[in-house]
Amino acid sequence: MSTEAHRQVHRRAHRDGKERDPTFYPVEKKMGEDSLQTWIVELLRPLIERWYEALGRPRFVGADQFIYYRQFDPSKVVAPDVYVLPGVPPGRRVRSWKVWETGIAPSFALEVVSSDEPYKDYVDAPERYRELGVKELVIFDPDWERGRDRVRWQRYRRLKTRGFVRVETTNVDRIHARVLGCWLRVIGAGEEARLRLATGPEGEELFPTAAEAERAAKEAERAAKEAALERVAALEAQIASAAGARGKGPRAP
Repeated sequence: MSTEAHRQVHRRAHRDGKERDPTFYPVEKKMGEDSLQTWIVELLRPLIERWYEALGRPRFVGADQFIYYRQFDPSKVVAPDVYVLPGVPPGRRVRSWKVWETGIAPSFALEVVSSDEPYKDYVDAPERYRELGVKELVIFDPDWERGRDRVRWQRYRRLKTRGFVRVETTNVDRIHARVLGCWLRVIGAGEEARLRLATGPEGEELFPTAAEAERAAKEAERAAKEAALERVAALEAQIASAAGARGKGPRAP
């Protein structure tokens, strides 16, 4: 059904006293995904969520849901591999997102280039995200070395004077995401490639996963206990030494 036909149905629905939107907006994809995309997303999405929690600014971080940005036209849709909804608390159930219902569009989106349709993410995706109103889009191509016209990273931003434009391309292992306030960094290669968050002036320090943070906390606790036991042992040794010295002192005549 065309956009105009959808509008006519909507107008008739209002004339009949109905207030609901009669448009059908699918909530599930009908196609499969490259397993590499899935592995990248499964690691990165909770990392970004934890990052915002650490900043004291918790927000919803989703993955692979349909985001509709024009009412009555279900063709105006994106399904980011990872996205951030500002002002939306984490833990909210989202089957699909309709921008016109809340006035909230993602502030950040990440697309991992598909191995089946790589140029869709190079040509089609930027225009759709421009229409959506996203502030920053990062496109990561894990197979960038397969073509001369492909790059590992692309970054688009919405600028006051130029609109939504590509501001950076690079083949190095990391790129700074301004909206996130940290770096996106490739760890591993080939099928082992994963995306991590990193901090520091040049992205030299990896932001830990939940499992890494837990291990680090346990290691710090163990080290603290060992240090405390060493201090107690040293103090006991000092007391014993002092007592021994007193016992060996000169006897009274």
